[in-house]
Amino acid sequence: MDKAQKKALTEAWKNRRPEMGVISLRCRETGETFLGTARDTNAAFNSVRAKLSGGLHPNKRLQELWKQYGEEGFEFSVAAVLEYEGPLEDHAGELETLRDICLAEDAHAVKLWK
Repeated sequence: MDKAQKKALTEAWKNRRPEMGVISLRCRETGETFLGTARDTNAAFNSVRAKLSGGLHPNKRLQELWKQYGEEGFEFSVAAVLEYEGPLEDHAGELETLRDICLAEDAHAVKLWK
């Protein structure tokens, strides 16, 4: 790969617009829902799955449910999508506000990351 190709790929990576929003993991058996913010929803799902599969997720209740019911016992979804303009801007505050709205709308929901 030459320098021009590398530069073009780097620029494309910087300007990509991943889906940002609130991810939801709902235990089908208990109805408990865990909500988290994500700057890239696909990457966040992969990260959560890896931590849970490895027994390393910091949310003890979620880890316990995962151990009992496995991945097939959970429904993964995007609870809300953040509409944004600048992909390089910090959207952490907006994501947290969106998650708080989702938490208020679901009495069975708690934060994914404690």
